[in-house]
Amino acid sequence: MKWYHYIACFFAGLFIANTVPHLIHGVSGDVFPTPFATPPGKGPSSATVNVFWALFNLLIGYMLMRVGKVSNHRVMSLVVFFLGIVVMCWMLSVVFVDKQMQF
Repeated sequence: MKWYHYIACFFAGLFIANTVPHLIHGVSGDVFPTPFATPPGKGPSSATVNVFWALFNLLIGYMLMRVGKVSNHRVMSLVVFFLGIVVMCWMLSVVFVDKQMQF
């Protein structure tokens, strides 16, 4: 695999992990910050916006998985993919630690 496949694997993990909180809040009917909120990433966005943002993240993550050739036959691609998931989960836990109190 080429070096850029690993970058695609990493970013695929980031986008796939970012799908989860937005989809959960969206289908639950809860408001949750998105880049479209005012202020961006801090203000509340509607449940519908969160569902569409989650689906967009899922689509981009899937396309990056294809570009990165993520597969169980390429162990290193899976390692880098899951590293991207770990990094995004950690970042989200830091960024959204105070969000529950603001709504």
